[in-house]
Amino acid sequence: MTPISPTLRYERSLYREGVTSIIACDEVGRGALAGPVAVGMVVIDSTVKRMPTGLRDSKLLPEPAREALEPLCRTWVLHSAVGLASAAEVDSLGIMRCLGLAGARALAQLEADGAPTARSTLILDGNHDYLNPALTRPARVVTRVKADRDCASVAAASVIAKVHRDRIMIGADGVHPGYGWVSNKGYASRVHLDAIAELGPSALHRLTWLKQSATLPMPI
Repeated sequence: MTPISPTLRYERSLYREGVTSIIACDEVGRGALAGPVAVGMVVIDSTVKRMPTGLRDSKLLPEPAREALEPLCRTWVLHSAVGLASAAEVDSLGIMRCLGLAGARALAQLEADGAPTARSTLILDGNHDYLNPALTRPARVVTRVKADRDCASVAAASVIAKVHRDRIMIGADGVHPGYGWVSNKGYASRVHLDAIAELGPSALHRLTWLKQSATLPMPI
């Protein structure tokens, strides 16, 4: 089946409703056993037109394609940022609060970069607003299921966040070798689970998640 190509149709529908600036948001690393959870955000407005060729939700792209698209996505949008919440924070606060924490950190980066966050509407992939509970000032959030597949702006945020987090895990493989993070990026693979059984958890593992790892689906 040919992957669905994202478009700017939904974003343009928001412009017709009076929205002048959009912050598109997607998370990466939610289901990993090790490493941070990342939330990527990009800012666009009606001046942002033709999307990068080949843009897709990051989950639908092979690693070389994501790496090639990441700089194109960054130059296509007006601003971009990635916020992180660590494995230790996931253990202590839970994944939903950490999604909000990572999102709040990404939003703070955008504000520091001069992005018009106060006037923007935020498109959040999924059906749950995890961001507003983590903010001191409410944001205008619209949730949309499969936004990372259908909305070009959210797909760009997905690619930027995925490449950012993947590079963190590749670098961490040199500090904590043996877990196969160059290939599995901290997700549950047979190599990863076998290494945990042999070596024990590292400082980057989500200890509360390891207790559930036997019930997690194995990637194909």
